[in-house]
Amino acid sequence: MTLYQPFLDWAVARLHERLDLQPYPIPAGFEAKQAMVGKGKHASLVQTTSTAFQSDKLRQIRAAHVQGGAALQVLNFVIFPRLNYDLPFFGADLVTLPGGHLIALDMQPLFRDDPEYQAKYTAPIWPIFERYRQQLEWGGEFPEDAQAFFSPAFLWTRPKETNVVETQVLAAFQDYLNAYLDLVEQAEPVSDVVQLQAIEAAQLRYIRYRAEKDPARGMFTRFYGPDWTEAYIHGFLFDLERQQVKS
Repeated sequence: MTLYQPFLDWAVARLHERLDLQPYPIPAGFEAKQAMVGKGKHASLVQTTSTAFQSDKLRQIRAAHVQGGAALQVLNFVIFPRLNYDLPFFGADLVTLPGGHLIALDMQPLFRDDPEYQAKYTAPIWPIFERYRQQLEWGGEFPEDAQAFFSPAFLWTRPKETNVVETQVLAAFQDYLNAYLDLVEQAEPVSDVVQLQAIEAAQLRYIRYRAEKDPARGMFTRFYGPDWTEAYIHGFLFDLERQQVKS
């Protein structure tokens, strides 16, 4: 079962259509990783694959895809803008566990409490959010410290049926990503020094939070060990600080 492969395939094809994509370097050892989990007749293979691109306005477009059979499917797909654009992040967390599906889609803002920023980047996707909110029931409470990193158009749901993921969630993912690419197309570089500093600080704040609180840490540690997991989180999934050190 590869529930989220159609999401990734569609996204990569769409990105190629709309952007001049270039490869983004994936550190050695992170392109693919496998582990056998469970014992005896319950043993199964878990595979994690990484995909990454960049463009003139987007520093890193990356996906981590975990496939472990019907009870474990994960696609974490995030887009990080370059530091001279005030674009939000695009974030999709698509998770299937034995207990069901957890779906989170958003354009995560740099400056959530700035009304002008929200008018620029949340208002355009509000009609999409309203449409899918009618179809996909709100997923319930999520951590208070995370709320600062999500927009008012955060689509968070826990569908019980797989066919809902394959249809309504896929359509929402496509509409959110298309809307994000519209914003990328219109984006103009920032030159004001104070604004550039604020953008960098906001990106670092987001990346540090995501790296520290990554919900996949326990899963990856169980499969691949703590050393690989920490290197993967800081060296690929949320790599801005390490990239800045290199440059």
